[in-house]
Amino acid sequence: MTPLWMPGGIFGKVVGNPFEKRARKVLRTFFHPRPRFPPIRQSGVMPPHSRLRPVNFIAPCGIDALSIAAMMMLSRRSFLITVALALATLASPAPAATPAPVDTSTVLGKVVCGYQGWFRCEGDDSKNGWHHYGNPAAGKVSVEMWPDMTGFGPDERFATAFKNEDGSTAEVFSSTRPATIQRHFEWMRDYGIDGAFLQRFATTTRDPRFRAPMDDVMAHVRESAAKTGRGWVLMYDLTGLKAGQSTVVIDDWKRLVNEKRVARDGSDAAYFKHRGKPLVALWGMGFKESALTLDDWAALITFFHEDKEFGGCSVMVGVPYWWRLLSRDCIADPRLHELLAKVDILSPWAVGRFGTPKDAAKRMDDALKPDLAWCAEHKVDYLPVIFPGFSWQNLSKGRGQPAKFDQIPRLGGQFLWSQALAAKRAGAAMAYVAMFDEMDEGTAIFKTTNHPPVGEIKFLADPSLPTDHYLWLVGQIAQMFKGSAPAGDELPVRK
Repeated sequence: MTPLWMPGGIFGKVVGNPFEKRARKVLRTFFHPRPRFPPIRQSGVMPPHSRLRPVNFIAPCGIDALSIAAMMMLSRRSFLITVALALATLASPAPAATPAPVDTSTVLGKVVCGYQGWFRCEGDDSKNGWHHYGNPAAGKVSVEMWPDMTGFGPDERFATAFKNEDGSTAEVFSSTRPATIQRHFEWMRDYGIDGAFLQRFATTTRDPRFRAPMDDVMAHVRESAAKTGRGWVLMYDLTGLKAGQSTVVIDDWKRLVNEKRVARDGSDAAYFKHRGKPLVALWGMGFKESALTLDDWAALITFFHEDKEFGGCSVMVGVPYWWRLLSRDCIADPRLHELLAKVDILSPWAVGRFGTPKDAAKRMDDALKPDLAWCAEHKVDYLPVIFPGFSWQNLSKGRGQPAKFDQIPRLGGQFLWSQALAAKRAGAAMAYVAMFDEMDEGTAIFKTTNHPPVGEIKFLADPSLPTDHYLWLVGQIAQMFKGSAPAGDELPVRK
């Protein structure tokens, strides 16, 4: 703490060197004999431009004696104002230290989030019009949550046809704005989230109209991760590709390496590595609805592992929840297990597969422990997926399909915490939170408003919680996985 009479203290402009002798005279009169207590000091070295020295007295409230003497020389009105300012200063918490940069040499021990980065607005840099919002300019939306726009700059705000409770225009953001992505990564840093897996949709990499904005988002993510000391990974979503189209991913990766030097030459220090190599994530392997064949997947794994110019990577694959049993959402081909034994990380998709804390706890014995045992036997690392809740009524309405609102309730974070606890107790060394910014399916953990636009359309909100509640909770989960916070049954209490 800085003594209040020092330059930079709140009396710095009132008590300068000309008042020093008078102040000390008042001290000798008022505090005699002088108690032998150490002074409040920020450091043992005084500023070179000041001749003031701390005195050996500390007032009970924590204000050093020279500051009190200075206050005694002020008028009564100034004295009262100054005391109020002093007490307010003392009551304010010290600013939090900047978190240390994340160790990006491995994803083990990390808690990361999926980052969609897919929101576009009419009038932004993408020229894609409204994308993943529906058409909010016409009063139609496909999102289930509304972003909290508090603190966003004028160039980050885009008007919609919706109105807030006070009659003002409801606004949203575009993922193409660098300031917005920087803001999101600052939130990750401030709440202790280790980084993000940036989603890259393979089907849209073939069209320059959509590929260019994705490249821009990637560039902003890359820069923001570096600035905030977070890690990032490129995660290809192969949904929608047809048999024989795995080359779409290979061609796009080659272009990114050649033109952007992604994960190459040491210029991308924020890019996560695993087992000493850059990590590439491929999502969608083994799902029943996927048209890609296992031959397509084998070609991808071989390319990223072995290609002399563009390979040399570790590979993570996103697989169905029931991958080990080859049932339900998974293809029934035993060859899937042969290929999975060749990857570096395996991550089963859990969103929507269960819906209560009791289900999540049951998952530990039914799925997590057997999954981890299989992975340990085959020397594959395991990245479980956890999610805060689920709801997609507005998105489904646009598709002509009915859906229940708040289908999987968040329960104030208890649902998310129960999943994290089960994963940790089962022996998982890391976790993937789905998702950071997924408002379409109601799984976002970033700041969303508890006072969404008014009208007939419903949005998820919980006025009893602060808008950053799930960022904070994921930060607590990250501490739990690192061993710096207990893995208790009860939801952590925010202090």
